[in-house]
Amino acid sequence: MTTWGDPAAPLVVLALHGRGRDPGDMRATAARFGDVPARFVAPAAPGGSWYPKPFLEPFDENRDALLRALDVVDDRLARLADEGVGRDRVVLWGFSQGACVVAHHLLVRDPRPCAGLVVFTGGFVGPDPVPAPPSGSLAPTPAVLRSISRDPWVPAHRVEETAVLLTGAGARVDLRIDDGDEHVVTDEACAAAAGLLHAVAVGGRL
Repeated sequence: MTTWGDPAAPLVVLALHGRGRDPGDMRATAARFGDVPARFVAPAAPGGSWYPKPFLEPFDENRDALLRALDVVDDRLARLADEGVGRDRVVLWGFSQGACVVAHHLLVRDPRPCAGLVVFTGGFVGPDPVPAPPSGSLAPTPAVLRSISRDPWVPAHRVEETAVLLTGAGARVDLRIDDGDEHVVTDEACAAAAGLLHAVAVGGRL
């Protein structure tokens, strides 16, 4: 577990890294956000991977490991709650595999509002559609979704499908898919995430 930022900040960002990466990668990306009103908490996946197969493989191929990854999110949220930090002060953020975990958590495991959601190149897990969360269940959670049109690992249609489900559940979604073919986080994506954090910290809206 890696933490950084101001312990007295109004927000906590629960950050999940991508496959083959680690919390240090999320810290380096967070540095590109600039000065934001948040403390970051970044767990590490066992062996650098939250689940073994590509996220669009048959669900059973990733089920057990994915359930453990979702449990990690539940555990960190529970620990934050014990510290007096409720969901209304927690932003879920993930990149790539980590983005798939946080998106799946909010859409499938526990569709309740939180302070915000940042999904960098990811979406819900599995080849098939997932049941839509109850209408309004995520209102008024602000969500920033960013990806690349020809990303080699995450097809744009899955990011778009995730945005549709979030919107239907009442989240306020800011979706942008930039042209390209690299698995990267753009400067614009970092600026959008920083904007979400600043807006939420002062009770504003995207």
